[in-house]
Amino acid sequence: MLSKNDLSKKKVLILVAWPYANGPRHIGHVAGFGVPSDIYARYMRMAGHEVLMVSGTDEHGTPIAMQAERDGISPQELVDKYNKQIVQDLYDLGLSYNLFTRTTTVNHAKVVQEMFLQLYKNGYIYQDTMKQAEEAGTGKTLPDRYIEGKCPKCGYFPARGDQCDNCGSQLDPLDLINPVSKNTGKTPIFVDSVHFFLDLPALKDVLTQWLESRKNWRPNVLKYSLNIIKETKPRAITRDIDWGIEIPLPNWKNNPNKKLYVWFDAVIGYLSACIEWARRQGDDKLWKNFWNDPNTLSDYFMGKDNIAFHSQIWPSELLGYQGLGIKSGQIGKWGKLNLPTEVVSSEFLTMEGKKFASSRGIVIYVKDILEKYPVDALRYYIAAAGPENNDTDFTWESFVQRNNSELVGSWGNLVNRTLNMVYKRFGKIPDVKESDLEKKDLEILDRIKKAFLEVEKLILVHKQQAGIEYIMKLVNLVNAYIAATEPYKQDDFRARQILWICLQAIYNINIMLAPYIPHSAQKVLFSLGIDDLKVPMPEIKQVADLDNKSKKYPIICGDYQQANNASFVCWEFSHLPAGKAIDKPSPIFEKIDPKIVEQELGKFA
Repeated sequence: MLSKNDLSKKKVLILVAWPYANGPRHIGHVAGFGVPSDIYARYMRMAGHEVLMVSGTDEHGTPIAMQAERDGISPQELVDKYNKQIVQDLYDLGLSYNLFTRTTTVNHAKVVQEMFLQLYKNGYIYQDTMKQAEEAGTGKTLPDRYIEGKCPKCGYFPARGDQCDNCGSQLDPLDLINPVSKNTGKTPIFVDSVHFFLDLPALKDVLTQWLESRKNWRPNVLKYSLNIIKETKPRAITRDIDWGIEIPLPNWKNNPNKKLYVWFDAVIGYLSACIEWARRQGDDKLWKNFWNDPNTLSDYFMGKDNIAFHSQIWPSELLGYQGLGIKSGQIGKWGKLNLPTEVVSSEFLTMEGKKFASSRGIVIYVKDILEKYPVDALRYYIAAAGPENNDTDFTWESFVQRNNSELVGSWGNLVNRTLNMVYKRFGKIPDVKESDLEKKDLEILDRIKKAFLEVEKLILVHKQQAGIEYIMKLVNLVNAYIAATEPYKQDDFRARQILWICLQAIYNINIMLAPYIPHSAQKVLFSLGIDDLKVPMPEIKQVADLDNKSKKYPIICGDYQQANNASFVCWEFSHLPAGKAIDKPSPIFEKIDPKIVEQELGKFA
């Protein structure tokens, strides 16, 4: 397997958790899966690697059906509504998906059914009877996550019917002590029902071996993953529900009340999205370059509540599809599919000391914050202070402070005052011979040159906070250089040298910041007189379902990479060309009025 320490050009598959289509995204969501994956994708493209980043809205399951019923609309109408909102949220954040799609496409259903059939043929899916929870008084199926009680392992309350967030144990509703419905508070009724099960115990040994071979994963992710495998048991992959993908077996296909369940089909979306992407590129086999090449890096991004599905369930499906468990079996028609290189899980983001809860009004939606504050203020905050390795608390005070003192006060001030001095004194990028520079000038250039490799090393191992911290130290270094050299007091010859150094520093620091704050990076380039170099951005397109032309939906896509095309920013030190005219600069970054802290907090009082 290719090591991330090998910096030769490679294929990079970036697979981002699928947001559930039951509402708009809040900043806690995008802090876990959104911004971190985009920073990584943007860096990888800038470094010349071939990147494919996919995701989409997760649209099946009982919670969707129940919410649609409460709203008096069909499940399809509900997911259409929220798919559109989520696409807009993620586009507004600048998340550079090659394809952001959805799980209600015909293509996705076909891929899921093919995965099911191969697992079934290989013996890793079987039929059995289970106790299924129903709402007392109505007889309607209750999703596992709508049932809560005391965890039998650690005593935590409230544990959910599928998982305890405290100890990480995988649970069934019947495992809970004193289970009750979250909807009514009543004890559910448990009835016998025939379902299909994924035989996780038959895949336990090969999955454990694979996990134990993982190197350089975040310690909490690997520890959690190995712990949950210790008590592996079969898991039902179907439910008594009419909203989902059909079971592709005789006597089951047309059953209106038995469907494949959402957690089984959603993770297969990583593969189906890549297949859809390839089809939309006009080459049905293009996805194989990423999934069948063992040298591809496959990085999955999510919040920590999704670890089990990415380090246990999805790898088990992939292993079973290839017949690698104790029951053996044949490799399916797609060939040997790559397992995750790394499961990149972020911790939780809370808000002013409280867990995000839309139902209780403890929430900041992406749409709302971006309507009032710059998009890169939010991206910068998540990158610099987000829940990368620890649960982190978002506060309005820290959001304003980070923006005003760091993004505006340090970086914005360096850009603005340098450009102002150049504009007033020379009107263009000065021409300077490096051989004439002083030692302290050359030291600044040397630090900037070396920084590309240092920041690169950090991003490659998903230490994005350390990466942006390193970059901001360079910003402070250049600010200190200006204070020490005082170009405004120097003659033209020396002022030209100092400002040339500052301009080269700004140009290259801006390139390093481009994965983190791409919208601002583009504005800085324009301010430097560079109008032919682009920081690529996503676009929203309305498309027809590939297999049902009457169905239309929005996707996020974009042209982010062109081989041998110098129009896109690249991850390398380069000189800002002399002679470019500098127009009178205007501030690129804007301070946020500290008074908004009290105003925003008042909304949650």
